[in-house]
This record gives sequence, C-alpha cells and structure tokens, in this order.
Amino acid sequence: MKSALIGGIGNVLLGDDAVGPYIIRLLESQYEFPQNVELADLGTPALDLTHRVAGRDAVILVDSVACDQAPGTLLLYRKEDIVRQAPPPRLDPHSPALSECLMAAEMLGASPKSVLLVGIVGKCYEPGQPLDAAVGCAVRPAMDAILQELALLGFAFHKRDLPLEPGIWWAERETALPTAQI
Repeated sequence: MKSALIGGIGNVLLGDDAVGPYIIRLLESQYEFPQNVELADLGTPALDLTHRVAGRDAVILVDSVACDQAPGTLLLYRKEDIVRQAPPPRLDPHSPALSECLMAAEMLGASPKSVLLVGIVGKCYEPGQPLDAAVGCAVRPAMDAILQELALLGFAFHKRDLPLEPGIWWAERETALPTAQI
C-alpha cells in the first residue's frame, strides 16, 4: 500500500515559523485521513528528516520560507526544484536540511517518488509573536494546495462533519484569523 507524509516544519514559538505545524493541526481537526497518510508536526528537523521521508511514495511538507516575495505569498516547490539547488551552508544542527535528506534517501534507494514543499513567505520570526496577518491569509490556500496534491496522487480523505478542536496551544490566532480563512 502506498504511503504519504504530510509534515509541518517550524518552531511554534517563533511567529511565522509556526505556520507549518499550525496548518497540520488545522488539517487534522477538519479532515479525516486513512492510515496510509501520516500527518506530523516535524518541528525543526535536521538530517533526522531522512528517516521520515525515506520509503514514502509521497511527501508533502509545509513551512515558512524566506525570499523577496511579499509575506503570505504561497510558493510550491517540487522535488526537482529542491534537489537542483546546492544545499546552503548549515548554520546550526537544527537548520532545515531537506535537500540533503532527499539526496540521502536517494542514495539509500528509498527516495519518495513525489515531493512537494508548500512554502509560505514569512514576515516575523520573533519569539512569542502570532502569525502575521498576511501569513494567516495564506493558511487556507496552503491547505487547499496540500489537499489537491493528495487527491492528484490518489490518496483519500474527507472533511469531518464536525471539526475537532485543533489544539493550537501556542497561539490564540485561531480566533483572530477571519473564519473564512481557516
């Protein structure tokens, strides 16, 4: 049976860096997924991400990204986009190491067939800060991109009749975001 990982990357205590885990919690609360689709808050992984992606048919990750685009811009990166770039120098042992992990999985003969990184351009990474409003407005489109990718890959899911409490303990943002966005 094919398997998929939907992983949220980020530190929940650092403002917009929390958007990955935030989206994972919302997906878990609003949708039901079969056992072959794992949703996980991956925190701030380094090379240990390799064991989470190796052997999967599909990996969909969501994370904040830094670039010249406006905060809240949604960017989609495919496996080819990620491994094409030379890995940037790692500043500490917890720096994201996605390209290195994919290369390691490839060397092990266990690279995922499909990889999608759903990136949301962040604005504020200060401790204790909530998601920036522009980043919050990108939450629903990011969720839609994840669900669309799952459907294209043939993975089943369905919307819950009654959403569960998302358990976003690190932020009060679920009430501050416009309900149409989540």
